[in-house]
Amino acid sequence: MFENIKKNKIESGVIVSIFIIVITLIVYYICHALNLGTFSIVIALVFSISSAWGSYYYSDKIVLSLNRARPATKEEDLKLVNILDALMISSGLTTKPRLYVVEDAQPNAFATGRNPENAVICVTTGLLEKLDYYELEGVIAHEMSHIKNYDIRLSCIVSVMVGFMVMLSDIFSRSLFWGGLKDKDSDNDKANGILMLIGLVFLILSPIFGSLMQLALSRKREFLADSTAIEFTRNPDGLISALEKLENDPNQLEVANSATANMYIVNPFKKDSKEGKKRTTSIWSTHPSTADRVEALKNLK
Repeated sequence: MFENIKKNKIESGVIVSIFIIVITLIVYYICHALNLGTFSIVIALVFSISSAWGSYYYSDKIVLSLNRARPATKEEDLKLVNILDALMISSGLTTKPRLYVVEDAQPNAFATGRNPENAVICVTTGLLEKLDYYELEGVIAHEMSHIKNYDIRLSCIVSVMVGFMVMLSDIFSRSLFWGGLKDKDSDNDKANGILMLIGLVFLILSPIFGSLMQLALSRKREFLADSTAIEFTRNPDGLISALEKLENDPNQLEVANSATANMYIVNPFKKDSKEGKKRTTSIWSTHPSTADRVEALKNLK
């Protein structure tokens, strides 16, 4: 476990560094093409460092906002609060994660935050309504495992930064095609041409780069979180039953988006085939198949 925590911390630093370098280069060449002279590198560095800093310190708030989550209360979510309190001792966490709830029929959950001291566990109302006590305990233990293993820092940073890059790509490409090409006979022709090339390359590479960054969150982390959760609860049957219920639930998660999909305990995008509910794990999958996870948990019994 300690090796995985150390690895996650190193990977987080590497990803933030890559993000700063990529954004700095892109903004620098944009500024340079606009003839901003020596200010180009200053603007690029300020922009990239500021966005990286914001992504790190406010990533949990951004993710909660994207998922339209509300704080959990004892009055409405007493079972959830009681389960978290009971798991605090066995988990070894020194700071209690904040609890949030998303109003959605699909049973699902995720953990987020930059470290265990600033961690959040978020569940859907569908999860609270459709799972019994021990199934819900297994899911919460799984999310607490992500917190203890520092998986949340890596997944949250990647999700926010990938989303930011895709958004920047979209804004930039729109401004190029709808505004940047209007003055074809002006002195800015050359700059517009360079901007067009940069925008096109950025537009093509952003989704690919985003997918590769999310795949850096190895699917092995889900297996590790599952096994660690069993250490907390001593009840593999609860988590097995929960995973099977989550897998077979037909509801779509209305607030799901590609930037944060990897954070959930199961993939929020339902891709059932006409043949039935069988799913397999591909190289582009953000989650291992539920069948593989269930088999691994049964082997622990």
